[in-house]
This record gives sequence, C-alpha cells and structure tokens, in this order.
Amino acid sequence: MTGLLIFIVLVLIGIAIWQLTKIFDLTQIGASQDHGVADDNDNKVNGYLMFAFLGFLYVFMIYGLFAWGDLALGTPASEHGIDYDNLMSISLIIIFIVQAITQVLLHYFAFKYTGVKGGKALYFSDSNKLEMIWTIIPVVVLSGLILYGLYTWNNIMYFDDEEDVMYVEVYAKQFGWEVRYSGEDNTLGKANVRYIEGINTMGVDLADPAAQDDKMANELHLPKGKKVVFKFRSQDVLHSAYMPHFRAQMNCVPGMVTSFNFVPTLTTAEMRQDEAIVAKVNKINKIRAEKSKELVANGEEALAPYEFDYLLLCNKICGASHYNMQLKIVVDTPEEFKTWLAERPTLAAQWKEANAPAVEPVVAQPEVIETVVDSTQVLAQVVE
Repeated sequence: MTGLLIFIVLVLIGIAIWQLTKIFDLTQIGASQDHGVADDNDNKVNGYLMFAFLGFLYVFMIYGLFAWGDLALGTPASEHGIDYDNLMSISLIIIFIVQAITQVLLHYFAFKYTGVKGGKALYFSDSNKLEMIWTIIPVVVLSGLILYGLYTWNNIMYFDDEEDVMYVEVYAKQFGWEVRYSGEDNTLGKANVRYIEGINTMGVDLADPAAQDDKMANELHLPKGKKVVFKFRSQDVLHSAYMPHFRAQMNCVPGMVTSFNFVPTLTTAEMRQDEAIVAKVNKINKIRAEKSKELVANGEEALAPYEFDYLLLCNKICGASHYNMQLKIVVDTPEEFKTWLAERPTLAAQWKEANAPAVEPVVAQPEVIETVVDSTQVLAQVVE
C-alpha cells in the first residue's frame, strides 16, 4: 500500500511539472511559432482518448463489482432491511442506466464531432420539445423515488402507542457508547448531563420514579422479533449511531433526543451461519493467516481469528479516536435476552451500593481488654 501511494504521488508530481511547462510555453507566444492552438490531429487524438477513458471507466466499474462486491452488507438483519435494500437497488439501477446513456453519448459526441477547421456547430437558440423531455423525465423518476422513499420511511419510523415495544437509550460520547434499558415500567427515566456523577455516567435523574428500575450496560443486547425503540443522546459533539447490518442510522445531537426503531430478525448465531457472512469471515481469516505468517516471522504475535459480530459504529468524524467508537451488538432469542437482562442490576441498586456508608470494624480499647481479663481471673478464683 505504501508503494502504491508513493507511485501515485510521483505520478501527480510529474503531471504538475508537465502542466507548469505548458504554462511556461504559453508565456513564450511571441518567441515561438507554436501558439499552442489545437489542430485537426490534436482534436482527433483527444476524441480517441475520450473513448479510451470511457472503456477504462466501465472496465474498472465491472471489475470492482466482481472484485469487491462480496464486501457489501449482504443479508439484512431487520424487518425493514428488505425494503431499504429494494429502494437502494432501484436507485442504483436508475443511476446506472442514466449514467450509461449520458456517458456514452458524451464521449461519442466528443469523438464524432471533433473540431475540424471551418466546421460549424449546429446551434439551437431554443427548443421547447427538448426542454420538455429533459424536464419531465427527471421529474417523473425523482417523484417516484421520493414517494417510495417516504412510504418506506414511514413504515420504518411509525409505530402505534399501543404496540408492544421496548425502549432502549443509546448514549454517545467521545469516544464510546453506553446503553440504558427501561425496566419493568418500560419507561426510560429523565436524564441530563448535569446529573453525571460517579457511576451515573449517563446523567440519569435518580429522583425520577421511572428511572429507579432502569438498567445500564456496556454491551447492546437485543431480543429477536421484538420492536426496539432507540432514544439517542450525545454528551459532547455530533455523533451518528450506525448499525449497518440492521440498515439503521441516526444522528446523536447534543441537547436533544433523536429516535429510530426496528425489529431484529436474525440472532447473532443465525447470522454467523449465513452463507455470505461465512464466505466473508473465511476470506478475512485467510488474509489474517497470511499476515500472521509475516508477524510471526518478525517475532510478533499472530492475529486472532475473526468472528462475526454485529456492531454499533459512529458514522461522523467526531475526533481523534473516532475509529475506536464501536460497540458490540448481540441479538439473542427472547429467552436468552430475558435471562441476560435479569442479571443486570438496576441503576438505583447500583447507586445505593456505590454510595452506602462504609462500616468500620469495631476495635476493642486496651482498658476494656484489661477489664475483661481481670473479671475472668476473679471468676476463676471463685470457682476454685
């Protein structure tokens, strides 16, 4: 990779020097008969170069699809993921068709109508027909995409107040994530950064009755098949909660609460058996094995085998350690999730334990010890 970067830099430096020499030539117009004006041969060469670039563009595009297409996200792990992927596929197909038509025409016209001495371009001062065509077609296509997008968005975001949902808060801060689960009342207690103190790192208002049974965690567990309503907050700067396999992303904005919801459809164990994930894991471990040989040869520790996990990532460049801002997500069966959540202590219990007064051991005074010893001796004499 370093060698490739050095090569690219050298190429760019060469191009820059070449351009500087051309600028220098332009400044010497009075001293040279070559005024830098393109002739018919130059135009023809540029026409062929346009075709060559078009070929390179599509060859590289097709190669990229085959070479790196398996790195795509693959099977969605949420109910709305299928609609999301359909919308993305439709958008990409339309973009590809429009791009293919416009690029082919652009490069073909650049070749066909290369400059010829004495040639004149056909000029339209106005054409209502053309304007109608290139206005109506984009309007119809974009309107369809926007309407379908709004329909999909409403299906994702809307849920009935009577619906059985679970509320989870995701708290972002430089450079990590914390999670809070609503308790038996299924209501998250109030929170404010002013309440951050000790173990209360999320600033939960412990005076709020709804907060007493809330539970905090440093790992995000979700039950399969249950709608989870996420509430996002940020302690410091703008973050973005990105859960790629669930096709979910929402900005975390300081001073406000944002929301997103989805239904997980595949447990972590089930996703690890997915064919695309298995192939991707095998490919990654093959690369790691090759890298480990190099590390071991240099006396370093080999890389551990990779195992798939869902991840919560930050999709905003939020600071120097932005790349470290990730959290493991575990999708459990409903029974496994209930067991895991039951083992978590409530925030009120944690706070009470952390702030309980320390009990000092009772140390007997020397005078008391002497009195006890004397009394024991007197009692022994009476018995005798």
